[in-house]
Amino acid sequence: MKNILLFLTAAGCLCWSSCSVPSGVFEKDVTIPGQQWASSFKPTINFDISPADTAGLYNVYIVLRHTDAYNYNNIWIRGTVRTPGDTVGKSERYDLSLADNEKGWKGSGMDDIFEDRIWIQQQTRFNRPGSYSYTLEQIMWDDPLKNVLNVGIRIERVP
Repeated sequence: MKNILLFLTAAGCLCWSSCSVPSGVFEKDVTIPGQQWASSFKPTINFDISPADTAGLYNVYIVLRHTDAYNYNNIWIRGTVRTPGDTVGKSERYDLSLADNEKGWKGSGMDDIFEDRIWIQQQTRFNRPGSYSYTLEQIMWDDPLKNVLNVGIRIERVP
């Protein structure tokens, strides 16, 4: 009984430390150097899907943190996803709305920092088990794009 408990504890620690989605939620953010997102800085976020997780549906979000000094109501981002076994990814452009002229910033904020979670894929399925990667790049006219703190990906299992 003692060996089984030790084994289950060790297995639980290994599952907890991996970058996978079996718990139902995965989120990883990357810090933008100097709070200035250069078009050459293209962070890649990797995560694993197990064979058992290929049957589930997931919602995918881009997570963005910016300051109150950010100059625009939106941000254009190119997201490229590479599936297991593929050498070339599939890219999409996203026009993410961060504010409107009537109500101001849409994201949740504290002091002068705001966080937005913006839905980019609804009820998507990761058909192949293995390692996936999302690469994010800003495609705005300003280069570097100032007052952006972090960018990342959040994946939630659809209940």
